[in-house]
Amino acid sequence: MISVRAPATSANLGSGFDVFGVALDRPADVVRVERADETTIDVTGAGAQYIPEDPGKNTAGVVARELDAPAHIHIDKGVRPSSGLGSSAASAAAATVALADLYDRDLTDEALVRVAAEGEAAVSGDAHADNVAPAILGGFTIVREDGVECVDADLALAVCLPDIVVSTRDARGVVPESAAMADLVDTVGSAATLTLGMCRGDPEQVGRGVEEHLVTPARAALVDGYDAACDAARAAGATGVTVSGSGPGVLAVCRRADRKQVAAALVDGFEDAGVDATAYPTEVGDGATFV
Repeated sequence: MISVRAPATSANLGSGFDVFGVALDRPADVVRVERADETTIDVTGAGAQYIPEDPGKNTAGVVARELDAPAHIHIDKGVRPSSGLGSSAASAAAATVALADLYDRDLTDEALVRVAAEGEAAVSGDAHADNVAPAILGGFTIVREDGVECVDADLALAVCLPDIVVSTRDARGVVPESAAMADLVDTVGSAATLTLGMCRGDPEQVGRGVEEHLVTPARAALVDGYDAACDAARAAGATGVTVSGSGPGVLAVCRRADRKQVAAALVDGFEDAGVDATAYPTEVGDGATFV
């Protein structure tokens, strides 16, 4: 029997749509696997009632199929589904690492990411790796078709989860299909600034780098109370705020000394708009680990 913890993640980070991702120190999923003749799944924890236990429809079950590694799989959810915090990716990542070890599959980090991305496709419809890459590797990741780059970034963050649901499919549906050249240039500048800031561990640069005016506004419109939460977080010291992944989660970049007050301010902002919310003072964290 093998157990693996995989963290919540935040993808896109504003300017890095379908490219950037970051592992969070918390929350996390824990997946336990045991060899079996056929795959079975049971799920407990946050939002377990909404997660299919049919192996063909569950991210961990798809991973077991991809690896030809049937197992009894228990998923203890710490990351709520439809949160914008990589819930399905956390389960897929933990299952991939656990099953590869259980069946002695000698896979590179990039191969592990590819398998986990196939699990993600069971939920999102596409094999995107922007969440599973940081869930496996940790740190700040840059995903391209030809591979994954990873930076062991040191940065404080605050994550807020309002008590509303935004499906990944709906969030992808509002993304613009085209953009003006000026907007693309602005986004590239922000992405470069964010990357440099991650390498330097500079919250000011990363905060400026999350600013983006193409995808973020379209997704923010799906999150009731988003503007109020952002304003409150900036007033409390956040250097930048953006939608986490497909939403409704919100990610704030901050100095380490400010993260608790920024997290509290995000909650206050949502509550002022009539939306209940929970926040996590956190930081860039490690990827999947054996427990």
